[in-house]
Formats: sequence, structure tokens, C-alpha cells
Amino acid sequence: MSRTSQATLAMVLLAIFGPCLGQGYAPYENPLGAEAWWWDESWWENGTLADAENHPVTTWQIEYPSDDAMVPALVARPDDDKRYPAVLYQHGRRGLDELVTRQVKRIAARGFVVLAPDVFTARFIEKFPIEHDYVVEDDVNAGLNVLLGLPDVSTDKACLVSHTRGGFMTLKVAVEKGRQNDAVACWASYYPHMQDPNAPEAMQVYRYAPEVDDLTIPALVFIGDEEQYQRRRSIETAMRSLHDKGRPARLVVYPGVGRGFDFRPPDVRTFADDLASKDAILRLADFLREHLGSP
Repeated sequence: MSRTSQATLAMVLLAIFGPCLGQGYAPYENPLGAEAWWWDESWWENGTLADAENHPVTTWQIEYPSDDAMVPALVARPDDDKRYPAVLYQHGRRGLDELVTRQVKRIAARGFVVLAPDVFTARFIEKFPIEHDYVVEDDVNAGLNVLLGLPDVSTDKACLVSHTRGGFMTLKVAVEKGRQNDAVACWASYYPHMQDPNAPEAMQVYRYAPEVDDLTIPALVFIGDEEQYQRRRSIETAMRSLHDKGRPARLVVYPGVGRGFDFRPPDVRTFADDLASKDAILRLADFLREHLGSP
């Protein structure tokens, strides 16, 4: 879809979602230029939304042990002395960089304590790996225990949130590690990798990971309708299978956007990306509160 078509589509989406999303204006240092009137610095940096619950966010770094590694992790939460529901956010192939960190803060701004393990740094894995090292799933699982042990967490279970390959990691934690039976209340992911990254090419395109069939907790997935074909097919097939089994699973598809709409940087970001990411964060927050409760 051309940028002109995206702009037209974005205007239609604004008419639909505008009242709940609000409009942001950054009159000073707009990184996209004066014509990008929709750019909102407070949303991009702090997760602030009009007509929504917003919390100033504080962050800090921790480390926790996982077998023979020390895993660095970002903790983000509302900047007050209250306790909040627990969310584990797992990065994907790009690692826990500055773009992904903003997404962690946006979730915390909705009223959650978020732990984001940096499993690549812990295992000296370069950004955007091709092969998958299954040991990182142990590190995610250990992070879940650390999160639920934090004193400012108000719930005895957490929800797993992720994007890209983090979707596969958290799926394995929920199902293979058995955490959906004792510590995980729900699973949500942005354009997740729903297949083992080490599986053969045909499996990548035409199949989804068998662990999906054993996922019993509520699931929520966000994708754009311009998602890569080999990813979209496995995502849609997996979610359809869960639905056919009577499992609580929902797939949300946004028009006019593709992969990475929630963290695409300013130099390539579009109005449609912003609308999709703001709507998704509101839907995600409602989903998390539904299954974790409010503080």
C-alpha cells in the first residue's frame, strides 16, 4: 500500500478511533517534520494517551540468575507506592533496545509492573539471530519467578506479553514449562513467531508450533494486514485452530500497517502505525485487567 493510500486509510481510522485515542501535537521538535501533525512526543516517549488511564513511569535495571547465566532485565512500573498486576514482556529478534523499551514503558503506564528480560545479552547473542537457542526459554521462565516475587506486584499470576520471536519463547514457557498451570493467567503477542525458528522452511510457512494446540489460557494477538505472508499464515492458522477448539483466543488485524507497527522508528513511522499501536495498547490493557484484575 502506498503512503497516499495509507494516509487515506488513516483518516478513516481516525474517524473511528479518534475519540478513544485522542490527537497529540508536538509543536516544537517534531522528528517527522511539520506536516506530521499527528506526531505525539508524550505518547512516543512516555506512553501517555488522551482519555485513558495514564501513570508516570519509573524504571530500573536488575539481574537475576538462570542456570549458569545472569540475566539483565528492565523493570518498569507506575511511579508511586501502590502495588500493580504483573506482566512479563519478552523481546524478539531485535533484542531489548530503545524501541522495545518504549513499549515496556507504555504497558507500565497503563498500571502494571512489567519485567522485561534481556535474554540475548545474558547469552551473548547478537541482535537479529537466525537460529534459536532454546536455553533462553529457561531464562524467560526464571524471569517469571523473579517478577512474581517482586514486593510491588499485586497478583499471584502474571500475563506474558511479547513480540516477534518473543511470542515463541513465551509460548514455550506457558506450555512446555507448564507455567499456564501455576503462574500465567494470559498470553498476548504482537505479530508473534508462531513456529520454532529452527524448523524447516515448509514448516515455517505451512505449520504452526505444536505447543499452540496445548495453550489453554486466554490469548490475544495483534498483526497488520500487511504482515509478511509466511508469518501471517501461521499466525492465522494457529489462532483459528484455538478458536475451533473453543479456546479463548482473539486475533486483531489492523489495516494499512505491517510488521513492527508498535515500534517502527520516526523516520519510517506513519499515522496508521500510530493509530494501530495506540488502539492495540488500549485493547491489551483491557485484556490484562480482565485476566489479572485491577490493583
